[in-house]
Amino acid sequence: MTSSSMSRREFARLFAMGGSAAILSHHTLLGSKPVRMSNPLFSNGTVDWKTIRSQFRMPPELTVLNAANLCPSPASVLDIVYDYTQRLDSKPVPSYRTAMLEVKENTRQQLAKYLRVTPEEILITRNTSESNNWVSNGLDLRADDEVVIFSDNHPSNNEAWKERGKRFGFTVNEVPPLNPHPGFDYYLEEFEKALTPRTRVLAFTHLSNTVGDLFPAKELCSMAREKGIITLIDGAQSLGLLDVDLSDIQPDFYSGSAHKWPCGPKETGVLYVNKDTRKRFWPSIYSAYKGRQGMAQTHEGLGQRDTPAIHAFGQQIEFLRKVGQKKIEERSGNLATQIIEELQKTKGVYLYTSNERALRSAVVTFRPDNLEPTKVVKALEEDGIVAANLGGKDWAGVRFSPHFYNSNSDVEKAVAAIRRYLRKGL
Repeated sequence: MTSSSMSRREFARLFAMGGSAAILSHHTLLGSKPVRMSNPLFSNGTVDWKTIRSQFRMPPELTVLNAANLCPSPASVLDIVYDYTQRLDSKPVPSYRTAMLEVKENTRQQLAKYLRVTPEEILITRNTSESNNWVSNGLDLRADDEVVIFSDNHPSNNEAWKERGKRFGFTVNEVPPLNPHPGFDYYLEEFEKALTPRTRVLAFTHLSNTVGDLFPAKELCSMAREKGIITLIDGAQSLGLLDVDLSDIQPDFYSGSAHKWPCGPKETGVLYVNKDTRKRFWPSIYSAYKGRQGMAQTHEGLGQRDTPAIHAFGQQIEFLRKVGQKKIEERSGNLATQIIEELQKTKGVYLYTSNERALRSAVVTFRPDNLEPTKVVKALEEDGIVAANLGGKDWAGVRFSPHFYNSNSDVEKAVAAIRRYLRKGL
């Protein structure tokens, strides 16, 4: 076999690489021999968080608390994307391209296991925004119909419905947020009051990206289902963070991205479509290279895809399952609790995020007294801390969103910086 050719055995070996085999050292892309992490768990079942952190390419002195916006990918994800792209470009022949399609189906299988649904209900998209727009574009809505949305949804959800409403004449009604989080019962009552006999769709956020409010997804879906209303859950902030069981929640649609909490490659995402909703959902794009099962046979004709990234997405999802999503949720939530408790001790800080663990997860937003949030976030970056600035009149503030690669010392470093700015100014 020449260096430019590939046997089926070699392809199978390459296909098996990734999260199921190991997480590779960040030195891999620099040319040194990869250090394989064969198991993220200690013998007693606890997670080796310190070693997991070492698999990311961020330097040790950089504290990244911005998972709600963009997570770094571990070296294994980068290596898979690079290796598969290099091999595909080295041998762009039909037989190899056909073989590469198998990795997409493997990723579909991984996502189905992860979300506790069937592969036939999984569509692989580019991100949450695309998934949300597929839904708003793929449902038949008329001038006398209504769509109910949560006002604090991401623009890819709310703006999409409003623009479609202008075009097709249906009405979009909003349920506004209340801060601090008023509790699940409040929102259940408010959404129920907003639903009318004309309501066709209820679109809400699982976990808000602004102040980190968690919503009673299962109960909202059950309420809507009893009234014959379609549900769309924006899962951009829950996929990869929460232990999401769609077989229990039972939405009609659920959207998510790889580049946030899953720590996957950029421009890969997922859209779950409940099998009972399939006949009411039209494709948004018609082209070649459809998927091989279920919804993908009609809704995934998107032409050429970034197959290496799709494969890396599946391998990273498998690794999350190996670590244990409940453990990841607990780890991230505990770090957020530490942030909240320390900020509560800090004079001049106003917390937008609830201190009740049941009403939030790992997104923490606060106002640092009279300091301008944009300047605070800039100062944090200069001090080696990555956070987010939230604008607008309602939630103007700074957002910390820790993940499983963070540590208690990361939290201490970030809070100490906020206290220093409040004490000395910027």
